Amino acid sequence: MSRLTTALTIAVLSISGASAFYVPGVKSATFKKGDEVQMKVNAVTSIHTQIPKPYYRLPFCKPEGGPQMASENLGEFLTGNKVQNSAYNINMLEEVFCNKVCQVELTARETRFLTLHVRNAYHNNWIIDNLPSASIGTSDAGPRQTHYAGGFPIGFVDSQSGEDKTAYVYNHVNINLNYHQPVQGEDGYRVVGFTVEPLSINHQFLSGYKWDGESKEGYTKPLATCTAGEHSSRDKVTKNQVVAQGEQIVYTYDVIWKESDVAWSSRWDVYLNEDNLVPSEVHWYSITNSFVVVIFLSLLVVSILIRNLKRDIAGYNAIAAIADEELDEDDDETGWKLVHADVFRPPFNYPMLYCVLIGSGFQIAVSTITCIILSAIGFVNPSRRGSFMTATLVMYALCGIFSGYLSSRLYKAFRGRSWQLCTILTSTFFPSLCFLLFLFFNTILAFFRSSGSVPFLDILIVAAMWLCIAVPLTFLGAYFGYKEEALQYPTVTSTIARAIPESGITTKPYISIAMGGIVPFAAAYVELFFIMSSLWMDQYYYVFGFTFVVYMILLLTAAEITLLLVYHQLCNENHRWWWFSFFCGGSTAFYMFGYSVIWFQALDASGNLFTYVLYFGYMFLLSFAIFLVTGTVGALTSLWFVRKIFGAIKVD
Repeated sequence: MSRLTTALTIAVLSISGASAFYVPGVKSATFKKGDEVQMKVNAVTSIHTQIPKPYYRLPFCKPEGGPQMASENLGEFLTGNKVQNSAYNINMLEEVFCNKVCQVELTARETRFLTLHVRNAYHNNWIIDNLPSASIGTSDAGPRQTHYAGGFPIGFVDSQSGEDKTAYVYNHVNINLNYHQPVQGEDGYRVVGFTVEPLSINHQFLSGYKWDGESKEGYTKPLATCTAGEHSSRDKVTKNQVVAQGEQIVYTYDVIWKESDVAWSSRWDVYLNEDNLVPSEVHWYSITNSFVVVIFLSLLVVSILIRNLKRDIAGYNAIAAIADEELDEDDDETGWKLVHADVFRPPFNYPMLYCVLIGSGFQIAVSTITCIILSAIGFVNPSRRGSFMTATLVMYALCGIFSGYLSSRLYKAFRGRSWQLCTILTSTFFPSLCFLLFLFFNTILAFFRSSGSVPFLDILIVAAMWLCIAVPLTFLGAYFGYKEEALQYPTVTSTIARAIPESGITTKPYISIAMGGIVPFAAAYVELFFIMSSLWMDQYYYVFGFTFVVYMILLLTAAEITLLLVYHQLCNENHRWWWFSFFCGGSTAFYMFGYSVIWFQALDASGNLFTYVLYFGYMFLLSFAIFLVTGTVGALTSLWFVRKIFGAIKVD
């Protein structure tokens, strides 16, 4: 117990420190005064629909020569990032005052399309020097606030317009850029902050000038709604730009430079902690909550399980030492020793499937913990968009060797003969489920012309990673697994299975399975809230040190509660513990999926049916992965436990 507490304490102290440690994902870019600072645009997103759309599908200004793709890696495409160049010209330390980008006259189709996206609260996601845009003062009520996640809205809906829900577009932006001079006196500057204040202004030219949006003359004509030499502000806006057919929308922008003491290596800090909007004490509360649960459960294991086991083992061995004529063993033996001839009997139902699930769960568990560690030490970070997805795919493929080895060892212990089929199912069961669901969603996203639709070439790359890396490694692991000696059990299995006595309500396996997931879920639910917000509400999540500790506590509590329940079933002479232990540990996923159903209300989802299908489809996949991981941990811990206790008694 003291070793456990010490180890977890060291993990918290070391890894929580690592959560604040940041390894930059790209080389710092240094600009001279007047150098171009390129601004890129990403897909527009909405937490209410969960369907990202390409930026230039909306009636926004396009750069000369047309948009050019700037996405760099596989992970960006898989996560719906579609980065392109923009029509905004920015130069280092050069202030810009109400510069015109273009004029767009809305057609009937563009009006409907833009209105729909404004009402669904879509947000722009701009990027400068690999920094995503933060949003300033988008609320008319209350003090100005800065939000560092989720971009800034493309427009707003007039709350006073009643059922009409009149939409207005943000056609002017104040681009606020913070810069840092690393070496004083040298002509070298770095971008360390990027915020955008969107404004809706019904621009009009002086002297009633009408611009066709194409002639060069319009770029030189002054606007009556802008003051020369002054930056635009919210209090100067007299009329907002409505979204209506025939409206000529003039897009403009200001650029405001401000010196900052923030070093380039620390510029992501405000994004990761949302400028202390969510204090770190909340995560410490999550860790404390998890520690309380695991300590309580560990004490329960020590006080009940170990004490009872010592008493049982001593009693059984004492009975075995007494001569047969002094004591009739069959009349006096009770408890879990009675099932010694059946406890290592292979699973009664679907032994191959059991091996497949255990192998798949172990592969997911190892790849997950590896990705969390890589993220905690900074090798996977937000400055590398899509890096976490790429790392997850690579690590999952490489960990196929572990799934093949474990499933083959178990299948050999069960005396299975169809080892080729077992290995094929191990390498394809969970990936096939993920891939088919992914293709289904990708097809629908393509129908919606969403940027979340992955190009066919990238789908082929993912399939190649699976077929050319994961599958061969699974067979390699199975080869080594089948070469090993079969697992040795301390007791001999009888030819005829022992009948299982009738159980009461409290000892029914289904009741125990339902209760088994409560404690592990209670240990992780606080941190689960932040993870859900990151997945579905475009929030940054980077406290992977806390995630590592909570993940380990989740597995530890799943193992401990499964041991208690398996021991309880063995005491009731139920020797069918293989599937029981797996479902006891895996039942945590049922509570997580139930929590996701409740949490879904926070999204305030639109009426689009696909939003519901997308959310619950991916949450089912995530919950199923948790089911495999915690079920595998519970089953393997139970196997170790059962071998230990039956190896400690004397059996004829």
